[in-house]
Amino acid sequence: MHHYQIRRSLSVSTVTHFVKNKSKQLAYYVRFFLHHRIPYSELDLFFWDTMEEWAQIKKGKHLPYEKTEQIFWHVLHQIHYWPQRTLIEDPYLRGELETCLDCLESEGMYPLPLDCIGIRP
Repeated sequence: MHHYQIRRSLSVSTVTHFVKNKSKQLAYYVRFFLHHRIPYSELDLFFWDTMEEWAQIKKGKHLPYEKTEQIFWHVLHQIHYWPQRTLIEDPYLRGELETCLDCLESEGMYPLPLDCIGIRP
């Protein structure tokens, strides 16, 4: 698929579709980072690529949040807010991230964490 076609398909995507697709990628990148399989620079690049793609979404930003979307934005915020060392070494933060990732990977079938509520940028 050419770069133009990717951009065009993103512009007609909805918030729900975007979050569903990016959640699996987010879980992959965060898990690989936490298990020392990719460097932080790749996780950070994924964050910025996701923000760029989000800017292309035009449909559904006015609709109420789904719980999975709140967790998606929470995880993105955490990986951007906390320094690399804290993400790796803080056991509470790692546990929270693992719970959120389980939820994202199960598409809401996993019990949702009550204190992980992110908002759209």
